[in-house]
Amino acid sequence: MTELVLASGSQIRAELLQNAGLTFDIDPARVDERAIEAPLLESDFSPEDIAQVLAEAKAQEVSERRPGALVIGADQVLDFEGERLTKPADMEAARRQLLAMSGKTHALHSAVAIARDGQTLWRNVGTVRLTMRPFGPEFVGRYLAGVGEVALTSVGAYQLEGPGIQLFSAIDGDYFTVLGLPLLPLLGELRVLGALEG
Repeated sequence: MTELVLASGSQIRAELLQNAGLTFDIDPARVDERAIEAPLLESDFSPEDIAQVLAEAKAQEVSERRPGALVIGADQVLDFEGERLTKPADMEAARRQLLAMSGKTHALHSAVAIARDGQTLWRNVGTVRLTMRPFGPEFVGRYLAGVGEVALTSVGAYQLEGPGIQLFSAIDGDYFTVLGLPLLPLLGELRVLGALEG
């Protein structure tokens, strides 16, 4: 079987692949995401396109270091009312972000790419629309106190697989895409590429 590598340090992405029965190495990409994003933002690239470019950059960078391996790169961008949100810098930023999104809908764009020897072989972007229920400062304070610093590890300051699910009234789209990896299209392409049997 072809060597498979995940170019991400994300624990949840690794768990998704492990739970799907894949055998792979973890080799996080060493790319400057902000430097890659800067010209894209100046050129008015869409959030989906930014996520895709970053996923490809990560897959390509690691694939240049791992000859012959199939390398999976991934990235996620949160689009809220036309603004691209990144991981909150601190708990106060998380509090402000959650209060701004209260009662409103935002989109998560999760991109995945497969590269070999520095060349992208395949790419995909999944989009999910999430609607937060209305809530106030007291609830947000309790939520952040309960989850702690883990709120700073995701672009939305929440994890659906934990207490963050209580922030939402509706989710339109694929659960795996919310977690940062469009898993079903990825598994399908890995079969096409011979990295999975069946």
